[in-house]
Amino acid sequence: MTIGLTYKSPPPEGMSPVLERNIQALVDRRRREESAATAQQKLADAITAFTGSMASVYLHLAVFGFWIVANLHWLPGVPAWDDTFVALAMVASVEAIFLSTFVLISQNRMGADADKRADLDLQISLLTEHELTKVAGLLNQIADRLQVAPKAERELSEAACDIAPERVLDKIEETKEERK
Repeated sequence: MTIGLTYKSPPPEGMSPVLERNIQALVDRRRREESAATAQQKLADAITAFTGSMASVYLHLAVFGFWIVANLHWLPGVPAWDDTFVALAMVASVEAIFLSTFVLISQNRMGADADKRADLDLQISLLTEHELTKVAGLLNQIADRLQVAPKAERELSEAACDIAPERVLDKIEETKEERK
């Protein structure tokens, strides 16, 4: 009879405490940012949310549909008020101007939020790169002490070197300029 040195771990019942904490921290931050929004930003977001919904499509279909049908004299007893549809065109144009402005306001806020997330992602990536560099250096030291020659010795030595992110960005920019 052999006794196994390993065992199959039980299936996870939930998420790790660290993951749950991180999720809660993100939810809390989003709530704080939403509550810190000005009344004007909240109004712009609400208008943008409504105009981007099917309810808005149905409302416009009903209003503009009625306007068109009534002014084509297709509804008996309803007098036409815009035979040339100039007023309808003006209403639609003014509405489009305001709606596009509201959408731009919301997009500007979303862009600022995306910039914050990108900065956070970059900081986490840089921290991860730094930590992995230290782990690679430690692996090199362990391999040396145990007198083990790793198959990918050059790559492992290379991974143990710190990377200057500003130099990487400079190289990316240089490459972009060369393609022009």
